[in-house]
Amino acid sequence: MTFSEVRQYQPGDDIRSIDWRVTARRQSPHTKLYEEERERPVLLIADLGPTLFFASTGAYKQVRCAQITSILAWLALWAGDQVGGLIFNGQELDVMRPARRRKSVLRLLDQLANLQHQADTPPANGSSSIHRLDTALAEARRVAHTGSRIFVISDFINLSDSTTSLLGALARHNSVSAIRILDPLESELPASGKFAVAGPDGPIWFDASNPSFQKAWRDKVASHEQQLAECFRTASVQAATVMTHQDPAAALRLLLGPGGRIG
Repeated sequence: MTFSEVRQYQPGDDIRSIDWRVTARRQSPHTKLYEEERERPVLLIADLGPTLFFASTGAYKQVRCAQITSILAWLALWAGDQVGGLIFNGQELDVMRPARRRKSVLRLLDQLANLQHQADTPPANGSSSIHRLDTALAEARRVAHTGSRIFVISDFINLSDSTTSLLGALARHNSVSAIRILDPLESELPASGKFAVAGPDGPIWFDASNPSFQKAWRDKVASHEQQLAECFRTASVQAATVMTHQDPAAALRLLLGPGGRIG
């Protein structure tokens, strides 16, 4: 039971609920009202796709995604909420409907490990892969109950024209937060030097000393940042960023209520 409000005493009220301080101050009987806490579905949408198989520092983005999802799952269960998830990796999409059972969280953790992208994972069929972020968001609309607390954990690199509308549709009837996982190299390149990035067909080399390449990179980053900010704003989605070198538990405090409760 949680405290709701204080109002004037009415016939039939339990006298044990009288607020004597308010009664003395207002010179008339007042009663404390309580309401029963209702368990709330918490839905965790975790992106373990190929773009998250990357880090220049700290842990891989997909590892941070799994850690964040795990933390939120346990916090929700400890708060008495139902926990469910949608985990996808570009090849598979696993859906777990919300339930208030320890077994459900353990299954979620198993799938976070099983669906991690590996270096030898064959590439999906390009942009036609049916298990992209948009597919997970569309599936979440079918799974989520009205009033759910939804977290979308992704690097949000693969935005489409539909992403904003799908997020907005979820946010109309639920509380939605987007947790973006970002590596420092994705925001700013080193000033100089030659670097290799692993790709599906082998390493891709780039020269950070090239001014034209630096400008093209900065322009691309600025364009994506603007697109992403507009997406979250239009969809009315709360957003937070966790860097690959950050402690995910510390970074999540901005999204949590008093006592570490999911807000």
